Amino acid sequence: MRPRSLDELVGQQHLLAPGSPLRRLVEGDQPMSLLLWGPPGTGKTTIAAVVSHQTNRKFVELSAVTAGVKDVRQVIDGARRDLSRASGAVETVLFIDEVHRFTKAQQDALLPGVENRWVTLVAATTENPFFSVISPLLSRSLLLTLESLTDDDISLLLDRALSDERGLNGEFELAQDARDHLLRMAGGDARRALTYLEAAAGGARAKHDQAVKYEQATDGTPDELPGRAVIDLVTLETAVDRAAVRYDRAGDQHYDVASALIKSIRGSDVDASMHYLARMIEAGEDPRFIARRLVISASEDIGMGDPTALGVAVAAAEAVQLIGMPEARINLAQAVVALALAPKSNAVIVAVDAAIADVKAGKVGPVPPHLRDAHYAGAKKIGHGSSYEYSHNDPRGVVPQQYAPDVIDGTDYYKPTRRGGEAAYADRVAAIRKILRDRK
Repeated sequence: MRPRSLDELVGQQHLLAPGSPLRRLVEGDQPMSLLLWGPPGTGKTTIAAVVSHQTNRKFVELSAVTAGVKDVRQVIDGARRDLSRASGAVETVLFIDEVHRFTKAQQDALLPGVENRWVTLVAATTENPFFSVISPLLSRSLLLTLESLTDDDISLLLDRALSDERGLNGEFELAQDARDHLLRMAGGDARRALTYLEAAAGGARAKHDQAVKYEQATDGTPDELPGRAVIDLVTLETAVDRAAVRYDRAGDQHYDVASALIKSIRGSDVDASMHYLARMIEAGEDPRFIARRLVISASEDIGMGDPTALGVAVAAAEAVQLIGMPEARINLAQAVVALALAPKSNAVIVAVDAAIADVKAGKVGPVPPHLRDAHYAGAKKIGHGSSYEYSHNDPRGVVPQQYAPDVIDGTDYYKPTRRGGEAAYADRVAAIRKILRDRK
């Protein structure tokens, strides 16, 4: 089912506009190297194949997981020979999947082929190329960023696979609940969606053939025999070994389950929290959405009760980006456990919201003169910074001077609890406020 032309490509419309670099490369047959950056299943390999087929070039694929410098040099040498033929010179498209896995030496080996245009390099990566690809290679390639496919994109691909002679050739019917579940499981990954559809079609074919044999054995007439094989929800679940968690990601239950997860974490019920995390994962929620909710909860519901909670949540979010699903479920689960069991405090969000409310109410006031910028000629003449006292010169590390504008001086926004690690901060903030306000 892989598209054979740019017009068959689903999604990535921002790359396919008339006159776009990708169209110029394919339709103008211009030698140009590409670096394709995007999530799995968004069309990176497909674009490489289209570049090769539509421009009548030889297509060579290497995997950065298994290929070494020797393999790269062999391909480039072969491409040079093909270009130097007395008749029938052939250009080569070299596709390298997961190029971020190449070492610097391996990437360096690509440079002569790219610089001299012996090959048209099409390299794919799921990681930020500015961190994982060497600068010389990056500067010699056109960077194209691919986006996750939408549910409408995936649905179009499913319809094409069901009807196209290269696919299921109109012999199967996909039930709506099975389609909805398939879209959730795909998560914007076309390859995953088609793999699951193919597996489910095998199960549906077996059930259909069994039903036909039964009808024939019971003297069923041709008009009574079952029609197209139906891929229903049960068949799909059996094929991919994943139970359907029935809620609409775009509807109320999407928010209900997300809300239940956060409220369970806030309530310190680690088991309920794990249950709702599992429901969101099995429903096909974007793991980045889950991670973002955990990062917010770490500051909103835990805050200074356990200041390390934010670091745990951020690390989980970074792990989601780095390794993806299904492995990232473990990182999300670790963060959920840590957050659910952490001491809780909402003092941080209460403090910042109270301060914002005062600012919106007009309580801004001028900055005290001794805190104003004094790093310019004439500042001292107008009293800017002249009476500022350097905190590090005091053995306590705190000096009794005014920092807030007059209009909110003495206002306590941060009101720490006595739960968890925040108890120590409560003692410290009380001591600091006493020093700050003990002015002569």
